Amino acid sequence: MYVHAIFHVKNNECLIRHEDEKELYAYMGGLIKLSHSIPVIMNGTDNHVHVLCIMSKNISLSHLLEEIKTNSSRWIKTLGPHYREFAWQGGYAGYSVSHSRVEAVRIYIENQKEHHKMQTFQDEYIQFLKENNVDYNPDYLWT
Repeated sequence: MYVHAIFHVKNNECLIRHEDEKELYAYMGGLIKLSHSIPVIMNGTDNHVHVLCIMSKNISLSHLLEEIKTNSSRWIKTLGPHYREFAWQGGYAGYSVSHSRVEAVRIYIENQKEHHKMQTFQDEYIQFLKENNVDYNPDYLWT
């Protein structure tokens, strides 16, 4: 099953530096592989990440994202004092992607920096929730 996951840096307090993105995404790809899943693409901006992967049938989405978020948070702190307070927000969004939409989602993730010159992460996230008929309470979205 193809899965598109999105998660955000906690409180925008410690942002991801551009020079660390490729290494972070490579590390996350390794974590996905350790979970017997297949990474397709990861990209984002300084405050959030999009992941497209083929998820193993032997793992739940919550467990996969817990592994990615916990271990990447621990790892990024080894890159120096800038990341001393780094943390991911508690939640995430996760959507299945039909095979016919995989290429469109891959391109969308690839072009995140250009996309976010026109739309904030918050607006994008709410748009995803609405498009997928997900009930949400705005009081809990950014914690």
